[in-house]
Amino acid sequence: VQLQASGGGLVRTGDSLTLSCAASRRTSSKLHVGWFRQAPGKEREFVAAVRWYDGGTLYGSSVEGRFTISRDNAENTVYLQMGSLKPEDTALYYCAGRSTLSLRLTLEKDINVYRYWGQGTLVTVSS
Repeated sequence: VQLQASGGGLVRTGDSLTLSCAASRRTSSKLHVGWFRQAPGKEREFVAAVRWYDGGTLYGSSVEGRFTISRDNAENTVYLQMGSLKPEDTALYYCAGRSTLSLRLTLEKDINVYRYWGQGTLVTVSS
């Protein structure tokens, strides 16, 4: 499956922004989709993940309570709603997919388990 991220832009501290990750074809119920981000000079960081089967979610500690990940079955799209944005949220945001063999497999933060990667979309938060 191919994934395409979009929705990045320049916002101010405290603003909200929603990113989209569109799949190229109908997604499997066993798919997990994650969002990662990479700031200049830093390693790629886990942001959030969603399990397609039941909408189960997992968040990184730096965004929990501010960001919400969700999926739309009809649109084959995963959304990342970002609120209360801070300058430290500035990064290139990537979505990634993980095919699993089980409907209820535990979501993972490990970047290495995600096989399908889309291009990044840049989010810049000004102070």
